[in-house]
Amino acid sequence: MLYALARPLLFALEAETAHALTLALADAPLRFGLLRVPRVPPLPLRAMGLEFPNPVGLAAGLDKNAEHVDALAALGFGHIEVGTVTPRPQPGNPRPRLFRLPRARALINRFGFNNVGLDGFMANLARSAWRGILGINIGRNFDTPNERAAEDYAACLERVHARASYVTINVSSPNTSGLRALQDRARLDALLAPLVALRERLADRHGRRVPLALKVAPDLEPDQVRDIADSVRRHGIDALIATNTSLAREGVQGERHAGEAGGLSGAPLRLRATRTLAAFAAALAGEVPLIGAGGILCGADAAEKTAAGASLVQLYTGLVYRGPELVAECVHAIRAASRTAA
Repeated sequence: MLYALARPLLFALEAETAHALTLALADAPLRFGLLRVPRVPPLPLRAMGLEFPNPVGLAAGLDKNAEHVDALAALGFGHIEVGTVTPRPQPGNPRPRLFRLPRARALINRFGFNNVGLDGFMANLARSAWRGILGINIGRNFDTPNERAAEDYAACLERVHARASYVTINVSSPNTSGLRALQDRARLDALLAPLVALRERLADRHGRRVPLALKVAPDLEPDQVRDIADSVRRHGIDALIATNTSLAREGVQGERHAGEAGGLSGAPLRLRATRTLAAFAAALAGEVPLIGAGGILCGADAAEKTAAGASLVQLYTGLVYRGPELVAECVHAIRAASRTAA
């Protein structure tokens, strides 16, 4: 209710400014319990060898630098994913780089992995008291060629291993030049093989095996889905997140900002992301847990993802348009759908 009252004021601001202000203002009241949010009921499940209190998580990108983990945890998420972090700090693309399309309940962003780098990121995490399930999303620096991308991902994996519940390999952002080419079969194999080998060495060293997830684009052809699924299976990747943002503009034609470069998220992405999710569910046949993301604006959208094969779901743009109440709504809807299916 409070978010509904504040949203017109926030939407009057430039989108990225409003995003930063919302997180900054939320920190104190959420962390110290001064702002009441709808109670999120338990709906425990096991995936990736981890015990989740409920299946609704926060997608990467909202808290890129892991600065607001404690505050966001107060919203009742079953897991929180932070990042994307790269080895070195980078400013990302020039502003403006985040655009609202309110009538379509959508966003377009071209952030470009703006982040404080591993040192700053880990320092922020060291200040967090929350010890729930934390995913850390990793990527390569914008000026690292794909031929050396594995070095960047390996540097990130080694550094975040001790703090992460799981690590997401992001090869699907449309805003870092050439990154999506890492989804091609040969390049993906060349990336995953050394990361899986490093993960096993880290597990031996620290006595703790950290699951690896792969985040993919919604803009994939059927043969690409099959190739990625084969790579995930062959390398023993623990989960697949479907999907990142889209380069397509279905559902936003004629809207102000529809022509801006970047990745589209929100309601218009829902069907495309769910089709991709279902394609991976068919290709992987239950061998790897799937995390559904993209276009979840209400509880029914979350239940749709689980019906399509997702074990977990993640929110981002829906929070911008709906606020914190969306988390509990999605958990309730998934619970109701699972009871109906049973």
